[in-house]
Amino acid sequence: MRAVLKAQINKTDRNDARGIAQMMRVGLYRPVHVKTLRSQKLRMLLTHRKLLQSKAIAIENDLRGTLRNFGLKVGIAGRTKFEARIEELVEDVPDLAVLVEPLLVVRRVLREQIAVLHRRLLTIVRDDEVCRRLMTVPGVGPVVALTYRATVDVPARFRKSKSVGAVFGLTCSRDQSGERDRPGAISRCGDEMMRSMLYEAAQSVLVRSTRWSWLKAWAMQIAKRRGMKRAIVALARRLAVIMHRVWVDGTEFRWTREAAAT
Repeated sequence: MRAVLKAQINKTDRNDARGIAQMMRVGLYRPVHVKTLRSQKLRMLLTHRKLLQSKAIAIENDLRGTLRNFGLKVGIAGRTKFEARIEELVEDVPDLAVLVEPLLVVRRVLREQIAVLHRRLLTIVRDDEVCRRLMTVPGVGPVVALTYRATVDVPARFRKSKSVGAVFGLTCSRDQSGERDRPGAISRCGDEMMRSMLYEAAQSVLVRSTRWSWLKAWAMQIAKRRGMKRAIVALARRLAVIMHRVWVDGTEFRWTREAAAT
């Protein structure tokens, strides 16, 4: 819309209104899906949880960086041992301990509230039949399943399951003109949170999962030909399609080709 309106010689409110009306009249814009109230609430839960996680990680990284300036290296420390490790490092430096303490208090509160939101998330997933079925797909846990449920909202709005991958920005862009036809990187349009969740799920299947399935075998064949990164993206796109099919059909994931064909 902005590009069209900038083509006008005189920019006035009247001309802008006329240009907007003309764009709507020729059908350049399509109706968009307005999510249900329940999906908006689920999305709010997921967004708040992610926000608190990012703030807690930012505080931890800041503590690591600032203490390193004084020759104090935190090293490998899990979430539960991080605070004890920081206190151990600044124990003999009272001036630093006074400066570090406020950040540790904020981090502690953030982690507590993240746990509260995560327990709420698990409760919702446990009581939701769709999420439980989506979790039968390899690499899909409670967070991925609930994110998918809140993002798709109404599966019937997709006539074909293959369309889901394009909506999440996991299909290749294209540059075509005359004899030139170049496939590009994925479009990265649509929901960024859902796309990153699917990427993490695909990465989990290829890197961490020990259970074999026809889906992992398919992705490993792509990894041999095109590389691991492309295989992860392709698997993320296929996971989105499979999850939509599982949701629509009311079935569970079938781990073997024979079971999937029946």
